[in-house]
Amino acid sequence: MRNINLNTLQMFDSAARHQNFRLAAEELNLTQGAVAQRVRQLEIDVGQPLFERLPRGLKLTKQGQTYHRAIHQALAIITKATAIFKPDGRRITLSVPPSFATKWLVPRLPDFERAHPEIELQIRAEEGLADFKNDGIDLAIRQGAPPFAENLDWALFAPLNLVAIGHHDLPITSVSDFARYTLIQDSHKHWDALINAEEIAPERRFLQFNQTALAMDAAQNGQGIALIPHIFVNLTDKAQQVLWSLPASDNIGFYLVWPKDAAQKTASVAVRDWLLGALPPR
Repeated sequence: MRNINLNTLQMFDSAARHQNFRLAAEELNLTQGAVAQRVRQLEIDVGQPLFERLPRGLKLTKQGQTYHRAIHQALAIITKATAIFKPDGRRITLSVPPSFATKWLVPRLPDFERAHPEIELQIRAEEGLADFKNDGIDLAIRQGAPPFAENLDWALFAPLNLVAIGHHDLPITSVSDFARYTLIQDSHKHWDALINAEEIAPERRFLQFNQTALAMDAAQNGQGIALIPHIFVNLTDKAQQVLWSLPASDNIGFYLVWPKDAAQKTASVAVRDWLLGALPPR
């Protein structure tokens, strides 16, 4: 087996985290074709299929899952080892869910760069748990509810506050009206919870995605109605209509978490304060 290029492994890692070549390409500032081609070559080099190609996205094979765990850990070790050459406290690694990165964080990064040009902010788009010891992560945002691990401090970033969005201003006057339309669901299964609670009988099939950002894109393209967190709503997008707002969920939301006992870098505190101040007062 020939030596595997480090850039190829980074592309594989990104594609595995996003389960999507397009989102991996956006994260790495490459073309989708370049990422897909390098991953195909990697599969040839290792002699194993690493992904199942699905109509909408990717799914790791069993071999791919095993390989990704090792590669992700190895890349984290490389990142941590290289960080010693950077001035202490200037580089902060923020881990956020992929859809949060795409729909909320990335559009606001220019504001952060203007406010803190001295800080090098590295974004990791991933859903998995952060251990803050071996993965080089300083701060993380995750969707969930307290209590969290005893070794973590946390702050509520934003409540979940689900809203239904579609391409047109559809005549929705009650929850039962959703039964007439195609419902677009992501991996959080919010539609399932609502349908079971309200005893709704959908008349059409579900359109299923593994990420909220993809569900939002489908809704904006007129393919159905997606149920999403309100903070992802883009009020300037005329193709996106808020059709319904659900009652707030107790304690469930996006939380900013960080290690309790770690010495807090000045830059880490600055990033934390910027994030918590980036939304209007609740």
